[in-house]
Amino acid sequence: MLNPLSQVSLERLRRRTSVKWRQFPDDVLPLWVAEMDVDPAEPIKQALVDALELGDTGYPAGTAYQEALAAFARERWGWDLPVERAALVSDVMLGAVELIKLVSGPGDPVIVSPPVYPPFYLFVRSLGRAVIEAPLTNGRLDLGVIERTFRHVKADRPVYLLCNPQNPTGTVHTAGELTALAELARTYGVRVIADEIHAPLVSRSARFVPYLSVDDQGMCLMSASKGWNLAAMRAAVAVANTDDLARLPEEVSHGPSHFGTIAHAAAFTHGGEWLDALLDGLDENRKLLKTLLTEHLPEIGYEPSEATFLAWLDCRAISDDPAAFFVERGKVALMSGREFGSGGEGHVRFNLGTSPEIITEAVRRMAASR
Repeated sequence: MLNPLSQVSLERLRRRTSVKWRQFPDDVLPLWVAEMDVDPAEPIKQALVDALELGDTGYPAGTAYQEALAAFARERWGWDLPVERAALVSDVMLGAVELIKLVSGPGDPVIVSPPVYPPFYLFVRSLGRAVIEAPLTNGRLDLGVIERTFRHVKADRPVYLLCNPQNPTGTVHTAGELTALAELARTYGVRVIADEIHAPLVSRSARFVPYLSVDDQGMCLMSASKGWNLAAMRAAVAVANTDDLARLPEEVSHGPSHFGTIAHAAAFTHGGEWLDALLDGLDENRKLLKTLLTEHLPEIGYEPSEATFLAWLDCRAISDDPAAFFVERGKVALMSGREFGSGGEGHVRFNLGTSPEIITEAVRRMAASR
C-alpha cells in the first residue's frame, strides 16, 4: 500500500477548513495541531458512504465499536480488552473528565507527568481540580518523583492521569515502568486513568503495553481518532478493570456520534493495512527530520521517538520562545512547549504527520529564519 502521508498535495490541503489550515495565513506551514495530512482509509470512507446511502444517520447503539477495539487489541497487543467493562464516551478528554469525577471527589487533585498534552491541564482545571506535577526525567517516567508525589499528596482519592504513549515526547512506557507505577498507585491509594489515544501509533520496532494489563484497578481511554485521523468523527471508549463504569451517568453515552462509532469501528476492523503503511511512513519521516536537523539546525536537540506522529524539539539554543520565533521569522507554525507544563520551556512540538516534502520545506524555512 502507498504511504498515506505522500498522497495529498499542499494545494489540496490548503482547501481544508479544519483548524490546522485556518488558524494561520496561507503563507505559513502549519505543523502545530495534531491533525495528519492524509486522506481517510478506504474502508472508513466506504463505511460512512454506506451509512449515508442507507440513511443510517441516527443515534449510536450496540457494542460494535468496543468489539472492534477488543479484536484489534487482541491481535496487535495480545491484550483481552473486557468488552463488558467498556463504555462509549464522546472523546478521550471528556471521557477522562467523567472518569475523574467517577473515582475521586471535588477536592481531590490530579497528578500529571509533564511535559504532557496541554488539555490535561485545561480540562482538569475546568473541572475545578488542582493539578500536581510529577515531571518526567530525560523523557521517561521518574518513579522516584512519582513515589514522593503520591506519598505527600493530601487527598482522600487522588488521581494520576497517565499519557501512554507520551504526548509530546513520543515515549513508549515499558512494562516494567507501568508495573512499578501500578504498584505505587496501589500502595498510596491513587487511581490511574490512562489516555491511550496514541496506542495504534507505536512503531513496530517497539511494544505498546496497555496500562490495564498491569493494573487491576486501572482505567483507560482509547480511540481511533489519532491513528486514523478521525477527529471530526467524535467517539472513544472508556475501559476499566473494575465495575466503576456501571456508575457513569446515562448522558455520558449520548456524546459520541453514530458516524463516529461507525468510522472508528471500521478503522479498527479493516484499517490495519492502511495503518501499517502509515507507520512505515512515520518511521521514514522521523529519520528524515533527524537528518535535516543534523545538517541544517544542529543546535536543535531531537531524538526520533517510537510512537505518535509528533516530534519534540529542544530549541533552547535558538530562542526562549521558539514557537513564536519560527512562525514570525520562518512562517512555520509549531506548538509551543510552554503549553505542555514543566520541562516544556524552550521546546516545540513538530507534527510529522505530513509529507516528506513539507517536512523538508519546514526545516529549510526554520534554518533560514536564524
